[in-house]
Amino acid sequence: VARWEHKTRALSRVFGSPHAACYCLGAVILLLNGVRSHCFTEAVKSQPKLEGLDCHWAYYSGLAILALGTLFVISSFSALGFTGTFLGDYFGILMEAKVISFPFNILDNPMYWGSTTIYLGWSLM
Repeated sequence: VARWEHKTRALSRVFGSPHAACYCLGAVILLLNGVRSHCFTEAVKSQPKLEGLDCHWAYYSGLAILALGTLFVISSFSALGFTGTFLGDYFGILMEAKVISFPFNILDNPMYWGSTTIYLGWSLM
């Protein structure tokens, strides 16, 4: 969708501005993330538990991993803002400078790594 928007600017014309179109696409992405998280939770709940992971240390390890992933996702969002996070560059909404602050000074793709880490922690829990 973002590449199509970049080529045609169709969403920007339909919504009247690139910002409005980007915010609408971001809302759809957030909605789909909720659906993905629900499906993931249902899939994990339907699986049998490993006896070795059915203990307090595994739960709290999973919680710590989930918290680390959440830190990466939230700090990435904070550094990029809404339009930076949700494909604003495809709408012609560019950042003033490359973001090099935390967590981008630690990881190249902290939003992806954070999301992956969240699902790993969730699985352990």
